[in-house]
Amino acid sequence: MEKRLRSSASASSAEEILSSATSLAATKPGKSSLRSLIFSLPASSGLFSSLPVALHLAVSRSLDAFKNSISPSAAASSPGRLSRSPPLKRSRPDTAAATKPEGPGAPVSSETLEHLKNIKSYAFVAYLCFSHPKKRFAPSDLLPSVGSLHGSLVLYEMDQALLSQVASICEEWWKAKLPGRENLVSQSLPYLLSKSLTEGKKADVRRVYNLREAFLLFDYMDESIEDMRMLLVRCVITPVYLKIEEGRKFVAFMLGLNEQLMKEALTLIKSQIPFGRKSVLEAYADILFRAWKGSEGAFREEIEDGFMQGLIEGAVYASSKFLAASVRRVLGGFIQQRITDGVEKLLLRLVEPVLFRSLQVANSNVRHNALHLLLDMFPLEDPDVTKEVKDSLLNKQFFLLEKLLLDDCPEIRSVAVEGSCRILRLFWEVIPSSTITKFLSKIVESMSYDMCNEVRISSINGIIYLLDNPQSHEIMKVLLPRLGSFFFDPVLSVRAAVVDLLLLVHDTRTIQFNKLVGLDDLLSSLANDHPRVARKITKLLIPSYFPSKLAIKEACSRFIALIKRSPDAGARFCEFAFSEGASSKSLLELARVCISLALSPKGLGMGKVDALLIASSNICQSLSTELPVKTALSSLLSAERLKHMLTAAASERAQTAILRIASLVSTDNLAGLHDKCMAIIRNSTALSDNIERQDVVKAAQKLICSCGWFSEMFEELANILQETASNFYIRFGLGSAEQTLKSSKKKAKLTAKTSARRVGRTTGKGSQNPDTSSDDKDFVVAAAAAWQVQNLLATEMTRNNVLKSPISGVMFSALAKLLHLILKSSSESSGPPTEVFYLANNLLDLIASIELYVGTRHASSIISVAKPWLPILLLGLGCNQLMPDKESTLDLADLIGVNFPLWLSVLGKSQLHRDGDSSQDDDNQTPALEVPVFENLMEMLLILLKKGNQRILDAVGGVILAGLELSLKNADFVLVFGLLQFTCIKLLGNKSGPLEELELMHSSLRKVYQLIEKDPRDHHIGEDGRHQLESAKSLIRSVLPSN
Repeated sequence: MEKRLRSSASASSAEEILSSATSLAATKPGKSSLRSLIFSLPASSGLFSSLPVALHLAVSRSLDAFKNSISPSAAASSPGRLSRSPPLKRSRPDTAAATKPEGPGAPVSSETLEHLKNIKSYAFVAYLCFSHPKKRFAPSDLLPSVGSLHGSLVLYEMDQALLSQVASICEEWWKAKLPGRENLVSQSLPYLLSKSLTEGKKADVRRVYNLREAFLLFDYMDESIEDMRMLLVRCVITPVYLKIEEGRKFVAFMLGLNEQLMKEALTLIKSQIPFGRKSVLEAYADILFRAWKGSEGAFREEIEDGFMQGLIEGAVYASSKFLAASVRRVLGGFIQQRITDGVEKLLLRLVEPVLFRSLQVANSNVRHNALHLLLDMFPLEDPDVTKEVKDSLLNKQFFLLEKLLLDDCPEIRSVAVEGSCRILRLFWEVIPSSTITKFLSKIVESMSYDMCNEVRISSINGIIYLLDNPQSHEIMKVLLPRLGSFFFDPVLSVRAAVVDLLLLVHDTRTIQFNKLVGLDDLLSSLANDHPRVARKITKLLIPSYFPSKLAIKEACSRFIALIKRSPDAGARFCEFAFSEGASSKSLLELARVCISLALSPKGLGMGKVDALLIASSNICQSLSTELPVKTALSSLLSAERLKHMLTAAASERAQTAILRIASLVSTDNLAGLHDKCMAIIRNSTALSDNIERQDVVKAAQKLICSCGWFSEMFEELANILQETASNFYIRFGLGSAEQTLKSSKKKAKLTAKTSARRVGRTTGKGSQNPDTSSDDKDFVVAAAAAWQVQNLLATEMTRNNVLKSPISGVMFSALAKLLHLILKSSSESSGPPTEVFYLANNLLDLIASIELYVGTRHASSIISVAKPWLPILLLGLGCNQLMPDKESTLDLADLIGVNFPLWLSVLGKSQLHRDGDSSQDDDNQTPALEVPVFENLMEMLLILLKKGNQRILDAVGGVILAGLELSLKNADFVLVFGLLQFTCIKLLGNKSGPLEELELMHSSLRKVYQLIEKDPRDHHIGEDGRHQLESAKSLIRSVLPSN
C-alpha cells in the first residue's frame, strides 16, 4: 500500500491517480492519503484540467459496465426514466442485504461488486475535487462526472455509503449555486426527502428545508412526479417535520408548490384534527399561518375560503367539546398573530356570518362552542372601518356575552363568567367603565350565588384571574367583601377557591383579606374543614402566627397565642406548617415548647393541654421523614416523656396523637408504655359508633404489634369475651357452658317465636330478675372486644397473626355464645342493640377471612367450631327485622354501609365462579374465587333458612339485598349479579309460596329493579356492565310476580 501511495504521489497522469483511487478509497487511511494527494497539488499542475476529464470517462465506463452486470437492458432503459421521475419510497437495506441487487435476483456477482467499488472510489474523487479548499477545479469540468453519478443514483441502493456520497455532492452543488445545479436534483432531492421521512432525523429535515427552492423546478402536473407528490404529502403527518421549526416551514412552503398538492395536504391535515395531540395541532396552526402569509391569489383563497371557513364552522358545530377545542387550537395560529396585517379582517369576515347567529340558537352545544370561539377571538373588529362601526361591533359582542351570563345551561354560564373576567383583565384600559361595572356587579351579585356549583367556582376563579390586573384592585376592594359568604359554601371546591382568593388578596397592598373572612371564621375552618382547605388556611396564617422573619422565641409566642385563642385550630396548624414552608429547625423548637408547656403545672385547661399535645404530635409526624432531625426527635420523645404525655392527655384525640408518634422511637425504649396500651385495649367500650375512641384503639394496637406484644393482647381480648359469656351464664342460670353448647346442638332448627320471647325469663334456677344494667355493661365490653378483633382482621399487618392464632377458635366460640345469650334476653318489645348485627357479620367475616388469607385447612377447623352456632348467626343477621330497636333510626343499608361485610363480597364472587357466569367473557378481569369451605357453609345456612321460619328467611334475604343495593350504587356490577344469582336461584328458586309473603325481600327486589332501570341513564356504563345489569334484571323478573 505504501509503495502504491508513493507511486501515486509522483504520478504525472490523471489515469494513474484514478487507478490508485480504486484501492485507496476502500479504507479510511487510504481516503486520508488520497485527500492529501489531491489537496496538495501545485497550482501549476495540469491535473486540475485533466483529472475531471479522465474522471468523467472512468465514471461513464464503470456505470455502463455496472448497469450491464445488473441487467443488459438497464443501460438503455434506466437513464431516460431516471432523468424524469424521482425514485419510489424504499426502506433502507440492512448490512446483509447490501450485497444484493434490487429485486428477487441471485446473489450479486463479484463483477458487479467490483464495478460498484470503482464507482464508489470515483465518487469520492469527485467529492475531493469539488471540495478542494482552494477551488482549483472548475465546476464546469466536474459537472459531467457529477451529472453521470447523479443520473444513476437510484441504482446505488445496494450501497448506502455511495448513495449518500453522491447525494451530498449534489446537495452542496445546489447550495453553492453552481452552474448546472438544476440538473442535479431530479434524483438527489427525492432521495433526501425519502431519507428524512423514513429515518426521522432532524438533520435530514434541515437538509431538505435548505434545498426547498429546488422543489420549484418540478412539474407537479406531470404523471411521472406522482412519487414525489406522495413523499411531499407524507411530510404533513410525519412527526419530525411537525416537531422542528424548519420542518414546519418546509411543509408551509410545500403547500404553495401546487394547488392540487395543497388541497391534498389540507385534506390530510383536516383528517388529523379529531385525533391530534396538542403539539400536533399547534404545529398545524403554525404551518397554516405561514402558508397563508406566504401565499397569494388562488392559493390564499383556497386556505381562507376552502379550509379556514370549514374550520370555523367545525369549531361551532362540532359534536363534542374535545373536537371543538381541537379545531380552535388549529385556528389559534391566526388568532395569536392577529396583529399581522390582514389577519383581523380575515377572522371577522370568516366568523361574522356564523358566530353571532350561533350564540343565540336553541342548541346548547352550539352556543357553548360559539362562546368559546368568541372568547378566543375577542375582540372581533375590522381595522379599516370608522370608530363608530368598531364601537357598534364591540357593543354587540358585550351584549351577547352578558346575555350568555344568564344562559339556561350551567356549563355555558360557567364559561361565560370566566371568559368575561379574562376579557376584563386583558382589555381593562379600552373597555368603558360603565361596562366594567355592569359585568363585575353581575358576576359578584348574581353569578356567585348561582345554584350550579361549577358556576360559583368559575366566578371565584375568574375574579382571581382578574385581580392579576392591578387596575382592577380599586373597584374590587369594594366588591370582594360580598364574597365572604362563599367561605361557608357546602361545596369543597368553592371553599378551596375562596381561600385561594384570600391568598392572592394577602399579597396585595390595597386589599385586606380579613375584610372578606373574619379571623374567627378562618380558625374555625382551619380546625374542622377538609385538609385541602385547612392546608391553604395554614399557608395564609403562617406569616401572622409563625413568621420566619422573627426570632424563634417570638414566633413560638405567637403560636401559643393562637393555641390559647383556638386550641383545635392551633393543633391543626401544626399538621401543615412544615409542608407550607416552615423550617424544620424552628418547628422542632416549637414542638419542644409545646410539650414543655403541656407537661408544666401552669393551670392550663384540659382543652389547651390536649391541643398542645396534638400540635407537638403533628409537628413530629411531619418531621419524621427528615433524616437530619430524626436524632433530635428521638431525644425529644423519650419513653418517660411519652408516658407523661399520655397521662396528661384527656381526650381520645390527644391519646391517639401521642400513640402515633411513639412509633418514631425505637421499640426497645417503649416498655414503659406497655401497661397503658394494655389498659386501653382492656377498658375501651362503645367502639362501634365512636370514631375518636376507635382511633385510640387502632393506634394502641399498632404500637403493641410493633413492640411484639400481639399474643398478650389477643389473649386479653379472648379472656374478656370468655369472662363476659361466663357472667351471662351465671346471671341467667343457664348452667355450665358445656351444657348449653350441647343443648344448642340439639335445637338447631330455627324458630322465630322462641328466639323472640325471652325477656326476664329464667330457664334454670337463676334469678328471676336479672340486672339489666349489668347485662348492658357486660355486652358493651364484649362488643368492644369483638370490634377490636374485627379491626385486627381488617389490618394486613395483624390479620395473619389473628387467623393463625391457636385461640382463634376459642375466640369464635366465645363470641357466638355471647351472641346467643344476648338474643335470648331480647324480645320484640325490647330489641337487641345494633352491635348484635355487627357481631353476627364479624363472625361470618372471620370464617371468610380465614379461608381467603390462611387456607382451606384452617377454615375447615373453624367451621367445626361454628357449625353448632349457625342458627344463632342467622338470628343475629336478621335481628334488626325480627326484633327491631325502636330507638334506632338506622335502616339495613345504613348498618351495612358502616363497614361492608367481607362475607357478602365473597358470597357474590364465589357464586359467579361456582355457577360459571355466562355473562362474563373469557378474559373477564374478575379473578376466579375458589372458597369451597365458605361455599359449604352457605349451603348449610340455606338448608336452615328453607326449613325454618319464613320471617327469618325474609330478614336474612333483606340483609343480602341491602348489600346488593350498596354494590349497585358503587357500580360493582359483578358483585350485584353474583348476589342476585344467590338470592333468586338459591334462596328463592324452589320456594313454594308467593314472594309477597316475604315482604322485605319483595320490596327490596322491586327497589333494586327500579335502580337498575335508572342506572344506565345516570351513569356511563361499559358494555360488560350493561350486559351484567340486563342479566340481573332477567333474574329479578324470574322471581317477581308478573303484576
